[in-house]
Amino acid sequence: MPIMLALLFSILLNPTVNFLNGKWKIPNVVAVLFSIIILFAFLAGIMLFIYWQISDISHEWPMIKRNFNIHIRNIEGWIQQTFHVSRFKQEQYIEEKAMESMNEGNLMGNTLSSFSNTFASLILIPLYTFLILLYRKLFINFLLQIVNPKNEAKLIDILVNIGSIVQNYIVGLIIEMIIVASLTAGGLMLLDVRYAILLGVITAILNLIPYIGILCAAIITIVAALINTTDPSIVVKIILMVWAIQLFDNNFLVPKIVGNKVKINALVSIIGVIVGGTIAGVAGMFLALPTIAILKVIFDRIDSLKPYGYLMGDDLPKSIKWKSILLPDLNPEIKKNESKP
Repeated sequence: MPIMLALLFSILLNPTVNFLNGKWKIPNVVAVLFSIIILFAFLAGIMLFIYWQISDISHEWPMIKRNFNIHIRNIEGWIQQTFHVSRFKQEQYIEEKAMESMNEGNLMGNTLSSFSNTFASLILIPLYTFLILLYRKLFINFLLQIVNPKNEAKLIDILVNIGSIVQNYIVGLIIEMIIVASLTAGGLMLLDVRYAILLGVITAILNLIPYIGILCAAIITIVAALINTTDPSIVVKIILMVWAIQLFDNNFLVPKIVGNKVKINALVSIIGVIVGGTIAGVAGMFLALPTIAILKVIFDRIDSLKPYGYLMGDDLPKSIKWKSILLPDLNPEIKKNESKP
């Protein structure tokens, strides 16, 4: 996954590096390093903003804990009235499940392992990006050497289109993120939800994961709103707001900004996201659509793979073009018997 993410970042930064090399005559190593510093400084700024906002939230922990306990008691009371399960049995059941998950999953070990893997990836991604950009011409010459000379034009066409699609796709996602973050933060401010800007940024980041991310963002927003107020009606308001923003995103932003860059049908997208999540978690979900888009570019330009590229697209045919099916002639004796009255 770090290599795949580095490859995407390399494709995104390649025009900047070429511009610095050609226009300003900056040495290749310096141009690559400068481009990477700019990109990862931007990403680090977003992470620092989230960290500072979460630090501010921690100062209000006593109030958050009090409101959270109120909501828990309300939920327990509703369960007791509806399903006739006492509060004591509910708390006992939750404690037992919590102990089982801690014993079976080795929570501390898994947490440390996950943190160490994430930290290692954060170090490796800039390094891989730097090396891929530094040796990009070497990789292209390698590809030109292993293909048949008569297919060199097709290879160059594939590489150019992959670069264009990935760059436009990522730029489209960034624009979509800014708009979704602004709409979400503005809606939460109107609802008088605290930390609206933080929740807007988190929603925009999670929205990068197709279909699944917005559901997780809605849950986080609802939980964050509930721990700062004792009014449960805020849940309905947030659900309506998220639904309206998602309708606008799916029917306007994605088709106009992102959808026209990557023509992939919804079924293939959902399957890709699920498979990517199964293989590599959140990173796999994020990489699913760009990877499918790259595969579609390749499939569309190789004759034997064109049907698979067509299957991945969203060009719905108006009719089915059946090929003529030639049936073998029936036995003459059978035909003769069938012709008798």
